[in-house]
Amino acid sequence: MSAPQELPVLSTLTEVARLLDEHRGLYVRWSKGPVADLADTSGTDDLTGVPMPGLSASPLDIEEWWEDRPVELWVARRLYDYAHLPHDKGPGVRPWVLRGREPERGPDNEPLVADVEPLRGIADEVIDAARAEVARQERAWVTLRRGGR
Repeated sequence: MSAPQELPVLSTLTEVARLLDEHRGLYVRWSKGPVADLADTSGTDDLTGVPMPGLSASPLDIEEWWEDRPVELWVARRLYDYAHLPHDKGPGVRPWVLRGREPERGPDNEPLVADVEPLRGIADEVIDAARAEVARQERAWVTLRRGGR
């Protein structure tokens, strides 16, 4: 796995949507970035500490059932669902887009991605736009944040 020190940054939902139109097999990862992740190409289960054979990430590929709905809304939902992670995991945690191989699934059924190729960073403005897009929908929606005890 290799990455430049700084990734080109996507600044709008449209830019992320365009990237999805151009490529399949993309994921978003929320972490301190590819440089920090390069040191250890496997993740660890937060509950048990067990090493996992890849980095946890969320798939970005558009599913067929989405049909001809706006790609920007798909992107907004995929990003919004995990927008709580910078708050939960601490300073410096940001979303970035990668491509890789999915050898297995993690304990939350998330893809574990190996042979990672970092592609783009995602600007804060994109996350703000994702929140706004989700808020415009007719149904209320919340992030996938787990409730504590």
